[in-house]
Amino acid sequence: MANVALLSAASPSTSSAASLLPRRHPSRRSACFPRAASKLSVVAAMGDDPIKEWILTEGKATKITGTRSIGGGCINAAQRYETDAGSFFVKTNRRIGPAMFEGEALGLKAMYDTKSIRVPLPYKVGSLPTGGSFIIMEFIQFGRSRGDQSALGRKLAEMHKAAKSDKGYGFHVENTIGSTPQINTWTADWIEFYSKHRLGYQLELISQRFGDSAIYEKGQRLIKNMHPLFDGAVIEPCLLHGDLWSGNISSDTDGDPVILDPACYYGHNEAEFGMSWCAGFGGEFYNSYFEVMPKQPGFEKRRDLYLLYHYLNHYNLFGSGYRSSAMSIIDDYLRMLKA
Repeated sequence: MANVALLSAASPSTSSAASLLPRRHPSRRSACFPRAASKLSVVAAMGDDPIKEWILTEGKATKITGTRSIGGGCINAAQRYETDAGSFFVKTNRRIGPAMFEGEALGLKAMYDTKSIRVPLPYKVGSLPTGGSFIIMEFIQFGRSRGDQSALGRKLAEMHKAAKSDKGYGFHVENTIGSTPQINTWTADWIEFYSKHRLGYQLELISQRFGDSAIYEKGQRLIKNMHPLFDGAVIEPCLLHGDLWSGNISSDTDGDPVILDPACYYGHNEAEFGMSWCAGFGGEFYNSYFEVMPKQPGFEKRRDLYLLYHYLNHYNLFGSGYRSSAMSIIDDYLRMLKA
């Protein structure tokens, strides 16, 4: 598959990349963790290496002075490339083709273009000659903390408010939530989209992988009866990060919030809080968020419905340790809805 250039016009050195958007962007746990530095290794000649080739041509560098491993989570490897034109952040995966990184790059660029919250600007996605794929993006130096909760809530709401889709709910491509495929077929109705492509898809995977007919059948009952949970709510297709947990939230050296490693799609803004059980959102976050995006009727009733998608996904990714949390949510809703 041919390499895909995300940005080819501007010189993406650290300084020029920063000028493209007023101080706001990074990458994820499998992205840029400059604090977890290891030994610097001197990079040799370019050779048959599309990463070095891009950096030394379209990246406007004349010399790569070193690379540094900065961790890549359980899916990807990640490195910081240091050059005379600034630093670049590079993720690689030796087993998976470019489609995963293409989805990530499109999500990053969509969020970047809102000029709201800082995310790393993607530059290049391509195939590795020995198999696998890579993504090159802006390197962002992280600050010492995750940043201000109030600022995070406000800027996230500004992103949701700024980016709406006229195609309905979904995204331009399929992408991944962790390593699970995330289906983003454009759908006019939110409840239909969330039922089929979020809860329903995860339940199907659980049934296939674990043979868990009990959670599958109860989950399907919930899907068929959950419409009343949305009574009175005004729902619009907002651009969502899609996987907003603590490992994907940081701040830059100015203290501005940054969000990383997205699983973007256009959906109900409340779905953004689906990973709140491991994101650490507090009162300041929600207060600032709802000042920009007012709370909709029934918010509290729907909150666990959006947690459920991620509990089901964790069940699929990590096994039955997450089953009881998912089943508890389903049972509570079935009682509430008398279904």
